[in-house]
Amino acid sequence: MSYEKVKQAKKTIIGIKQTVKAIQAGKVAEVIIAQDIEERITQQLLEVTNEYSIPVTYVASRKQLGEASGIAVGTTVVAITE
Repeated sequence: MSYEKVKQAKKTIIGIKQTVKAIQAGKVAEVIIAQDIEERITQQLLEVTNEYSIPVTYVASRKQLGEASGIAVGTTVVAITE
């Protein structure tokens, strides 16, 4: 289901650093995080999502998350902005 959200989103941001910056700028509506990564990688991102009350959804695979985002490689995080 969350993969479908990413596919249908009009605008997304891919990657942890870019997502953190966009959250701090007030541009993010929801964050999708792949579960097949180490928690320490997303620790800062989760702190920022909690601070700004951004909903977080988890998906199983970063490869599938990348495909849903329209890129040929896996991605850890996708932010939906619209």
